[in-house]
Amino acid sequence: MYVQTKDAAIEARDGSALLRIEPWGENAIRVRMARGPFSQDDWALTEPVSAPDAQVTQEEKDTTDPWYRGDEWARFHRTGSTFTLRNGKITAHLNEEGWLTFQNARGETLLRECWRDRYRVNRYCLPLYIPARELRPVPGTSDYELFARFEADDREKIFGMGQYQMGGLDKKGAVLELQHRNSQASVPFYVSSLGYGFLWNNPGVGTVTFAKNLTEWHLPRTGQLDYYIVAGDTPAEILSLYTAAAGRPPRMPEYGLGYWQCRLRYRTQEEVLSIAREMKRRGLPLDVIVIDFFHWKLQGDWDFDPAYFPNPAAMAAELRSMGVETCVSVWPTVDMRSRSYPVMRERGWLMETDRGYALDAEAFMGPTVYFDATNPEAREYVFDRCRKSYLDRGIRLFWLDEAEPELHTYDMDNWRYAAGPAMRVSNLYPREYTRGFWEGLRKSGQEEILSLVRCAWAGSQKYGALTWSGDVSSTWRSFREQLQAGLSMGMAGIPWWTCDLGGFLGGWAEDPGFRELLARWFAWGCFLPVFRMHGERSPWDGDPVTMGPDGIQILSGGAPNELWSFGEDMYGILTRYLFLREKLRPYLRSVFDETSRTGAPVIRPLFFQFPEDPEAWETENAYLLGPDILVSPVTEPGRETWDVYLPAGAAWTESATGRRFEGGQTVSAHAPLDVIPVFLREGTDVKVY
Repeated sequence: MYVQTKDAAIEARDGSALLRIEPWGENAIRVRMARGPFSQDDWALTEPVSAPDAQVTQEEKDTTDPWYRGDEWARFHRTGSTFTLRNGKITAHLNEEGWLTFQNARGETLLRECWRDRYRVNRYCLPLYIPARELRPVPGTSDYELFARFEADDREKIFGMGQYQMGGLDKKGAVLELQHRNSQASVPFYVSSLGYGFLWNNPGVGTVTFAKNLTEWHLPRTGQLDYYIVAGDTPAEILSLYTAAAGRPPRMPEYGLGYWQCRLRYRTQEEVLSIAREMKRRGLPLDVIVIDFFHWKLQGDWDFDPAYFPNPAAMAAELRSMGVETCVSVWPTVDMRSRSYPVMRERGWLMETDRGYALDAEAFMGPTVYFDATNPEAREYVFDRCRKSYLDRGIRLFWLDEAEPELHTYDMDNWRYAAGPAMRVSNLYPREYTRGFWEGLRKSGQEEILSLVRCAWAGSQKYGALTWSGDVSSTWRSFREQLQAGLSMGMAGIPWWTCDLGGFLGGWAEDPGFRELLARWFAWGCFLPVFRMHGERSPWDGDPVTMGPDGIQILSGGAPNELWSFGEDMYGILTRYLFLREKLRPYLRSVFDETSRTGAPVIRPLFFQFPEDPEAWETENAYLLGPDILVSPVTEPGRETWDVYLPAGAAWTESATGRRFEGGQTVSAHAPLDVIPVFLREGTDVKVY
C-alpha cells in the first residue's frame, strides 16, 4: 500500500484501489474508495462547508522490529507508518496494515473498520482473510459489488436511518433494506450513542446489518465507497453539523402549523367547498384541505377533470378567502393514453428498462410508467404542466404521492434512470421529485415552500419535504410503529414528518374499536409536526372502480372522514385537540424556526434533550415536541392510565392534572380516552389543556 498526504487529506493506493480520507466541514471526515476516478457526485453532501483547520501527521514504524525482519513479504506490503487526520473533535487513524479507526477528542474509539487477518502471519500461511472494504468487479459491467465492514460495539445504540415499519427505535440488531417502498423510506444517516453520526453517502439499493458481531453495508451494484462521519458531544451537535453539510429545511409556512383535512377522496369541486364551508360554519379552524388522487382523467394529465372541477380557480379563491390553502395530489405516473406520454417517451423523460416493457411499472387505474425524476428536463416539464393547471389557478401546495416510486415489480436490476441504473441510484428518486417542485415554485416567485411527499432520501429536507408514513393500516400495531418511524426520520435529518391520523387502510367509521383507535391517534396528531387527518375509511361509497362513458375508469371514494363523521362523543374529543393545536401555534413556530436554524428534529427522542440520563436512551414510548413538551401517546386499547418516564435534569408538570414530578422516575399518567399524557418542563410558559 502506497500512502501520501494531499491537501490536508490522506490518499492510500493498493493496486487500482484508491482510498481518500479528507476533512469535510467541522468535526467531520469523508471517506471514499474507488478503482478509478472518483465520481463527481456528492450525493447528500450538497452544501458548502467551511474550510476546516485539519492536520495530517505521519508516524514512522521501526522496521527493525522482528516482525519485519522475519518476513520479506510482510515488510514489502506494510507501509511502515501510521497516518493520522485530525479535524476538530474527530481523528482518523490509518494504521500500517491499511485499516481505519475513528476517535473523538478524548481518544475514545467511535468506530473502527473490521479486518480479519489482513496479512499472513508467516511465509507459508494466509489464514482467514475478510477485509473491511471490498469493491468486487461485477463481470461484464463497469459496476462493483461493495462491502464495508465495521466492528460492532455492545454498548452502542443506533438511531435514525429513516422510516421502517418495525418495532424499536434503536436499530442495533436490525437488518435494514436500503430501498424505498410504500411506507418505507431509506434515509441512511444515523446518530450513535457513542458520540458520532454516520452517513452512508450512496443512493444505491442494498442492505445494512447492525449485528452483534459486525456492522456491514452491502450494495450489489455501485461505483465506489463513500461515507461521512461526524463527531459531537451531544446528539444535537451531531445533527447540527450533519445538516450543515446535507441541508436544513426552510422556514415552515404558517399553514403548516394548523389543521389539514383530507379523505379518500373529495370527488367534486362542490364537495371540497361544502366541507370547508361546514368547518367554518361550525367555527372549526382549518388551514389546508387536500384534494386526493384521480381528480384528473388520466395519469400524466396533471390537471383537473373539468366534469368534476369546472372552475378550479374560483374554488381556490373561495377557499383562500376562508383562510384555507388548497393542496392537490400529484402522481409521477404517466398513462400511455395521456397527452404527455408521447412527448415524454420521445424525449427520454420516462423510466426505462434494460429488458421487457416499461409499462409494467404501475398497473393501477391504467397502463402507466413513472417519469424520470433524475432527469432535470423531465422535472421541468412536469412542474410546468402543474404550474399551468394548478399554480396559475391559485394552488401552491402539492402532495407528491407515489414518490418511492412504488413499482409493480421491484426488479431493480432492470430499471434505468437518466442518472444511471436503478441499482446504483434509485434511492435518489423522492428527493429529485421534490426538488423539481421546489425549484419550480422558487422560480415562480414562491418563498415559503412545502410539499407533502410519501418518501425521502438524505437531503430531501432542504427542498421543503414534509414526509408522511404512507399507506399504513388502521391497527394498534401500526399506530405503535408510527411513533418510532417519526422519531427515526427526525434523527436521520428529516424533521418535517406526519402520518395518516387513524391509519390509511381500513377503519370502519361505525366500529367502536376503530373510534377508540382514532381518538388516541388524532390526539397524538395534535403533537406531531403536521396535524393531518386522512384515511380511506370503510365502507367505500359504491363500487371502488367503475367505467365512465369514455372508457376511462372512475375511482369511487371511502366513507366520510370529517370530524363530525364518528358520532357526538368522538366529535367532542377531536375538536378538543383541534383547538388545542391553535393554542400551540406560537410554541410550534419557535420549534420550527429552531429546526431551520440548527437541523434539530421537531419531535425528539428523550435522549436528544437529556443525553446525560441513561434511561432517556432506553425510553421508546415517549418523546419531546421541541424542548419543553413531553408526549407519550397511549398505543394500547382499554387504558385509563399510562406509565411515562420523565427524564432526569428537570421537573415536570402533568398538563391534564397539574401534578408536579421530579425527573428521573416513571409515573402513572392520567389517560382516559379524551386525554393524551403530556408533561411540561418546569420553566416553560406553554399551556396545554
